Amino acid sequence: MNDILKSCTLCPRECKVNRYEHKGFCGETAKVRIARAELHMWEEPCISGTEGSGTVFFSGCCLKCCFCQNYEISAEGKGFELTEQELADTFLRLQSMGANNINLVNPTHFVPQIIKALDLCKDKLTIPVVYNSGGYENPQTLELLRGYVQIFLPDLKYFDPTLSDKYSKAADYFENAAASIHKMAELSGKPTFDEKGIMQSGTIVRHLVLPTHRKDSIKLMEWLGKNFAKNEIMISLMSQFTPVYKAFDYKELCRKTSTFEYNTVIDAVNKYGFEGFVQSRTSAAKDFIPKFYDEKYY
Repeated sequence: MNDILKSCTLCPRECKVNRYEHKGFCGETAKVRIARAELHMWEEPCISGTEGSGTVFFSGCCLKCCFCQNYEISAEGKGFELTEQELADTFLRLQSMGANNINLVNPTHFVPQIIKALDLCKDKLTIPVVYNSGGYENPQTLELLRGYVQIFLPDLKYFDPTLSDKYSKAADYFENAAASIHKMAELSGKPTFDEKGIMQSGTIVRHLVLPTHRKDSIKLMEWLGKNFAKNEIMISLMSQFTPVYKAFDYKELCRKTSTFEYNTVIDAVNKYGFEGFVQSRTSAAKDFIPKFYDEKYY
């Protein structure tokens, strides 16, 4: 499987870089790098619960979002190397801490290595695996995860290619995210939960409402409503936009999302009867951005 890294096509960029020798578009070589692996309390209630989600933040990214809250690791290179065995041990460490799941954040460009790590610990790992991504995926890569991932947590960021090109350097974002979310729903099946309400399988589509772009958000909700049954997926509508990183280069992104903007998108979700989550307005704060590390700290 690792041969794909010799001419990488894991994400829709398909940069075809030999990542054993050079960095791909994502900014990463074939060596796994992460910047944090801890219990995370701020995911959706059915993911974090009261015990926490065993979250592993991977370095690098195939998107170039100007407003990325994790820009230190997605764009600025923060992180430290792990072998596949060390990654497997990290998964088991998080499970021993009481994690409800193993939450892979931005894992796309390390899928082959993650699969190897999961193979190394599969006899001991008893909690679900969450694939938490920006939604910019290749369905062929997702297929590799069949039987390895039980829960998908993708973003669905933009409908308009002008916006995705402007803010994330990915004019083809929607077409790839749309195909990928269909694939994720097929792989995970309908949402299921344990007796504590913790998700065991299923897909939750996240959407961050951007300031000044509520109409684009509404188009995305309409697309979801026309393409998925209300019990087939869940929706998590986020209001946590906070200007960071290069968002200040764009006047329209230099403020938080207004209550009016957010509520109009909630109305669009409710129109289709999807189950899911909304955020408190207090979530739009830098305090919720976790600390990242350059050296292994555990």
